Amino acid sequence: MDTSVASAGITRAPSPGWLSRENTIAKPGFNRWLVPPAALAIHLCIGMSYGLSVFWLPLSRALSTGQPAAAACPDMSLATALFTTRCDWRVSDLVIVFSIGIVMLGLSAAVFGGWLERAGPRKAGLVAALCWGGGFLIGAAGVYLHQLWLIWIGMGLIGGIGLGLGYISPVSTLVKWFPDRRGMATGMAIMGFGGGAMIGSPLADLLINHFKGPGQAGVWQTLAVMGAAYTLFMMAGAFGYRVPPDGWAPEGWTAPAAKSAMITTGHVHLNDAHKTAQFWLLWTVLCLNVSAGIGVLALASPMLQEIFGGALIGRPDLGFAQLDGGQKAQIAAIAAGFVGMLSLFNIMGRFFWASLSDRIGRKTTYFTFFALGFALYAAAPFAAGIGSKALFVAIFCVILSMYGGGFATIPAYLADVFGTQFVGAIHGRILTAWSTAGIVGPLVVTAIRQAQVDAGIQGAQLYTRTLYVLAGFLAAGFVANLLVRPLSRRWFMKEADLASAEAGASATVAKRSGSFGIGRGGLTVPAALAWAAVGLPIAWGVWITLSKALILLR
Repeated sequence: MDTSVASAGITRAPSPGWLSRENTIAKPGFNRWLVPPAALAIHLCIGMSYGLSVFWLPLSRALSTGQPAAAACPDMSLATALFTTRCDWRVSDLVIVFSIGIVMLGLSAAVFGGWLERAGPRKAGLVAALCWGGGFLIGAAGVYLHQLWLIWIGMGLIGGIGLGLGYISPVSTLVKWFPDRRGMATGMAIMGFGGGAMIGSPLADLLINHFKGPGQAGVWQTLAVMGAAYTLFMMAGAFGYRVPPDGWAPEGWTAPAAKSAMITTGHVHLNDAHKTAQFWLLWTVLCLNVSAGIGVLALASPMLQEIFGGALIGRPDLGFAQLDGGQKAQIAAIAAGFVGMLSLFNIMGRFFWASLSDRIGRKTTYFTFFALGFALYAAAPFAAGIGSKALFVAIFCVILSMYGGGFATIPAYLADVFGTQFVGAIHGRILTAWSTAGIVGPLVVTAIRQAQVDAGIQGAQLYTRTLYVLAGFLAAGFVANLLVRPLSRRWFMKEADLASAEAGASATVAKRSGSFGIGRGGLTVPAALAWAAVGLPIAWGVWITLSKALILLR
């Protein structure tokens, strides 16, 4: 210890670690537009969770590839499937990986949200990179050894933890960097989650085709390459994170408390947020919006094929059941274009609706989701009944834009209601609504569809009841959103408690950076390079998606 310091009776504080939140505080001259590309780098990788289905069919023939006899064991139990080395896996056993991942997303976001606020986004982003990328590498080992339990643990359990941490890692940081455009900022990042599968699915398909050969499905090599690439890309994003100094605000901007009672200037502690009615109302709002949208995604391809049948290939006289194998292959390709269109609108909706919410308010935006969504779901059976493919597709493109918009708008809604101090952790707990909706939505729509099939209903009427039930979900969401009110002042942290929560970062800021010159800058060279690094993969994914979607419009 320095003797002059010791003689003065002062103990030098230990220097913070290089991954600590204190070492991510922005210095003078930092450009806040470098933060959204860092968030996108992480979300574009974890968004591949929506595209994991590209692996299921190749994996279901992993042992049979290039072999004269199939290795199917249709009567094996799930326990046997987990450990067998001589039987091909069933698609139903593989899909459980996605379910585990979505459940772990909600649980890990809820459990580790408080730690993220203390540790900072860089450390959380690094852990997310190691879990998500490492999960793919463990999955590759599971495919190579033909051990399904390893795939469940790697891509489901461990990857799901990375999924949850990666999803919430930028939320609090972006909200604090862009208090003037909260919706736009979170929309930019969460747009990346919607775009992850748009990039990852065709990339995985290319890699599988490259690696496959005699006796080789090409999947374990693909998972290994993608796992390594995701780890590096997400780590680059994590090290790009910076947090603003305590008390920082954009130059010339003032808090809009006077404009809307729904935007608070206070902060609710993480330990109190779930005790409020507003938390559970917003949980319900997100759950119902997601349940309706994810229900459509679960059945989008068969829904288009079974409703329109031969009309998709110029044979309106033929129902789906009357088509031969070649004709069904044709309409399956058209349905794939429909799914691609829905994915694209899901992505665009995340940015559009979240940005619009900065102008019209978060509550009004959700009113739009529920009212317009209700009308569109109710109108979809009419479009199916008159055989209008264009109207039917347009209806569901708008619906899916609002599905994505709901994800992107909820972080800003939470910041408006609960303040920004713990918004990342509160958002993590709200995401348990997503885990719930991921089970409820597909379960409800598939159950209703099966009941209709069992009743002998076909064609345009097959999905009518399903669409009306989803409209009912949105009507209930409208009521929940209507009941959201500004919080009572008793829920907000007192100044002393808030100062204590910010103490670690505040001390560092006072010594190192202050607030002058932070956050300025537009399209500088570093910002342009950062945006190009994430923009080029997005552009490639959009091009591939549009190319496939054109089949639908022919």
